[in-house]
Amino acid sequence: MKRILLPTDFSENSWNAIEYAVSLFKDSACTFYLLHTYHKIIYETVHLSDVPAERNIENIVKTNAINNLERIKTTLLEVYPDTEHQFEIVTALGAVVDMIEDVVKKEKIDLIIMGTKGATGGKEVFMGSNTVRVINTIKSCPVIAVPESFSFISKPKEITFATDFNHFYSKQELQPLVDMAKSFKAVVRIVYIQQEDGVLTEEQQFNLGMLQKYLEEVEYYQHTITKGDSISKSLQVFIDELGVYLLAMLNYQHSFVEKLTREPIIKNVAFHTQIPFLVIPELGMSSSFSKTVKKKSKLEGMR
Repeated sequence: MKRILLPTDFSENSWNAIEYAVSLFKDSACTFYLLHTYHKIIYETVHLSDVPAERNIENIVKTNAINNLERIKTTLLEVYPDTEHQFEIVTALGAVVDMIEDVVKKEKIDLIIMGTKGATGGKEVFMGSNTVRVINTIKSCPVIAVPESFSFISKPKEITFATDFNHFYSKQELQPLVDMAKSFKAVVRIVYIQQEDGVLTEEQQFNLGMLQKYLEEVEYYQHTITKGDSISKSLQVFIDELGVYLLAMLNYQHSFVEKLTREPIIKNVAFHTQIPFLVIPELGMSSSFSKTVKKKSKLEGMR
């Protein structure tokens, strides 16, 4: 049974992500964890007698959170009566990202699905700050970021996996992508964003070969697009043309994800998620180990 964490601040944005998650995994055995975090209330007053007991205030905030989560749970059970779905509610006092990390470890979460923000104050925002922090902090499971303007249409039949072939892929890293492609009966579109002369280095060719090997279980196609003025703009054009409903990337050092999330406010030609964005963390494969695997693979190929 898949264990999915759904952080919520009770906004329309987070509710949209919850509906997306429940619809995406319809008829799949899942336990959804509805999580709300809250902070201590700080009072500024001259008279200490005017300050309510801290424990009482915390209990009230926690009780309100539990009641709101119970209402969400009841609504989901009524609107989406799926016998394969179970819902658990979790409240926690503390910072959002810290509490998400704790729940991921404690409940052995397989996937986090949360909402993202769009344009704010005339500026294009790649995604909300909490979502960015979760993506850059949680290294043990994938995250699907759901744009506030995106409404669930159908399970994705096309998954775009954007890469530059500069990362040494491991089977474990790619397993979430393979599992989703199998579950949704979706085609994986490997999109190589060509830069400079477009000729793959020996390392890139090796990484491509490993990627192809790990995707043998699913239907996949390879595409090459030119960088143009902007990587994100070229990628968005490709997504629009094919009607893709899920974009996937690996998050590793110097990856596209890192470049996009290091600066939440993207100036000039902006890129913000218009479709759900699956971010898969790297597993920390050491460079020495990857070199060993490459050397072994080459030797086997010579036999």
